[in-house]
Amino acid sequence: MEFSVSKADLVRELGLSQGVVEKKATLPVLSNVLLEAGDGTVTISATDLELSIRCVAPAQVKTQGGGTVPAKKLLDYVRLLPDADIHIRFSETHWASLTCGRSKTRIAGMPRESYPEMPEMPAALGKLPVGLLASMISKTIFAIAAEESRFTLNGALLLIRPETLTMVATDGHRLALVEHPNPLGASGEHRALVPRKALLELTRLAGDAEDESASLDFAADENHLYFQIGNRMLACRKLTGNFPDYERVLPKSHPHKVALDREEFRAAIERVSQFSDERSRAVKIRFADNEATIHSSLSESGESEETLAVDYGGPTTEIGFNATYLLEFLRAVGEPRVLFHFKDPQSAGELTPAGDDIRYRYRYVVMPMRI
Repeated sequence: MEFSVSKADLVRELGLSQGVVEKKATLPVLSNVLLEAGDGTVTISATDLELSIRCVAPAQVKTQGGGTVPAKKLLDYVRLLPDADIHIRFSETHWASLTCGRSKTRIAGMPRESYPEMPEMPAALGKLPVGLLASMISKTIFAIAAEESRFTLNGALLLIRPETLTMVATDGHRLALVEHPNPLGASGEHRALVPRKALLELTRLAGDAEDESASLDFAADENHLYFQIGNRMLACRKLTGNFPDYERVLPKSHPHKVALDREEFRAAIERVSQFSDERSRAVKIRFADNEATIHSSLSESGESEETLAVDYGGPTTEIGFNATYLLEFLRAVGEPRVLFHFKDPQSAGELTPAGDDIRYRYRYVVMPMRI
């Protein structure tokens, strides 16, 4: 195999593949990227057997073929080359020779045959707006469970309906739900559990899309989900099992709600939580006559308290929450004001964006803590 490709194109596509490459590879070949030269293009593929990515860059191909080289080593080296075309040739012993200007380098590779077969994308089931999908991911991904044992919670539920797009994530302690009108529509209803790592890579691909209003093709087969954005395709293995019935978790009503300035509320929690326990991150929020008080204390290091002016005339209520859970929502929501809904110290609290012009649904339910 022998071809030439511009440094800019190669660096861009290699960079997008790095998040998929297996860092602690049980199979040495999984730390490599697969390069395949075809008709006027070079295809760059990476996989960790659960997640796969395939990117295409224009190239001047002299001899078609394929080979693999260490992904990180290749990207780290190519980034340092001058902005010019890079000539790459694979020998029969699977060494890759790179020439760029006066620079000449050889990298030990592995044969194409030792690389896992990449899944092929079936016919698309529909289209999704790239910018909207990235926004929905940013509003829910932090609520995905970190414990690998709870595998059905290690991803987000994506529901594609003719009228709406819905994404839900939960770790059992909090739940984030965002629902938007579907501007592109859909034929029928599609339901998929998308792993967290795939969501992260989708966000990266969306961020690199030339047009925020672009759309992606969505497809699925028995074992995989597929997302095609331009000349890049991401495939991930489906999460199996049943996602919790999130509609049952969502509170039906709250007797009390308080409107808060998002940035003021976030900054106060960040300061007060400096004196919370490192493991529980617990803070108390007390709603009383026209004020909300945030308090935390550590017997060995001190305590902190801040009071915010609010419009509230209900009964005095004090509820404990994990400060990190609250902050992650406040950093993700874009509106300047939020609503804090609550009932009593034993019931879940809920945060939503405030405003009459909000055209989507965003609910964030957080279980209380005993402090």
